[in-house]
Amino acid sequence: MKVYTKTGDKGTTSLLSGERVDKDSLRVEAYGAVDEITSTLGLARALCKRPEVTETILKLQHLLMKVMAQLASKDDKISYITIDHVNLLEKAIDSFEEQLPPLKEFLIPGDTPGAAALDMARTITRRAERQVLRLAKNEPVDDAVIIALNRLSDLCFVLMRFERQ
Repeated sequence: MKVYTKTGDKGTTSLLSGERVDKDSLRVEAYGAVDEITSTLGLARALCKRPEVTETILKLQHLLMKVMAQLASKDDKISYITIDHVNLLEKAIDSFEEQLPPLKEFLIPGDTPGAAALDMARTITRRAERQVLRLAKNEPVDDAVIIALNRLSDLCFVLMRFERQ
C-alpha cells in the first residue's frame, strides 16, 4: 500500500465519516493543531528523564488520538472524550502538583530539554484550544474536548515544572 493516495491533491481531506472537507476548514485546523501537540509531546517524551513524566506523556498521546477522532467527526452523538477523561487529567495535575514546591515566580523555558519541549507542548495546546473554540462557534463541539484541552495545557505546565526539578 502506498503512503500517498492523491485524494487530497485538490485541497480536500476526509473526515472519519468519509465526508470530504477543505484542508483549511476550521475542523481540520483544529484536529491538525491537536496532532501538533501529539508530536511535540513525542519530542518531550524522548527528551524527558523522569519515568513518571514519560509514562504520563505516553498516556496523553493516546488520549490525544481520541481528541483528534472526536474533532475529525461531525457526528456529535459520538463521544470519544468524556468528562471522565477530564477528571483523569485533573487527578494527574493534582498528583504532580502536590509533589512540587509553591510557584513563586514566572518560569523561563529551557532549563532542560524535556522541560522546554513540555512548555512548547503547553503553548501549542493553548493554540489548539483557541482553534477548537473557533470551530465551536460554527459547528458542534463536545464541551469535554474543550475542557480536556484546557486541562492538558495545565498538565503540560505541571509536568514541565516536575521535569525541571
